[in-house]
Amino acid sequence: MSQPTTAAIDYQAAVDRYFAAWNATDPAERQRAVAAAWVEDGSYTDPFADVSGHDQLAAVIAGAQQQFPTFSFRLVAAAEGHHHTARFSWELVSETDGSAPVAGSDVAVFAEDGRIRAVYGFVDRAPGA
Repeated sequence: MSQPTTAAIDYQAAVDRYFAAWNATDPAERQRAVAAAWVEDGSYTDPFADVSGHDQLAAVIAGAQQQFPTFSFRLVAAAEGHHHTARFSWELVSETDGSAPVAGSDVAVFAEDGRIRAVYGFVDRAPGA
């Protein structure tokens, strides 16, 4: 029995584009980064958001940046992927003191072109949780 052929996805490069979008603070740069990371109707779902499309994705990212100014998202370990799906863990790190009060894990599903079709986010650590 032969295996179906699928395009190889560079999961780490795709996750790097994802983090570039989350860390882009300039609105125009953020829009470009979101477009590079997600397909046009791509989605993001976590306990606090359920959005789709580039504009809504950029708005959720801007909201997180407003809630946590001077913080940036950092990948904890290399992304692990197969069958157009990857998982990875992250921390939200203070640029002031290096603390990471928020951390989580995400699962991303990719389109054939390596951009994100959907992300399902889980918060593992948060203040007051």
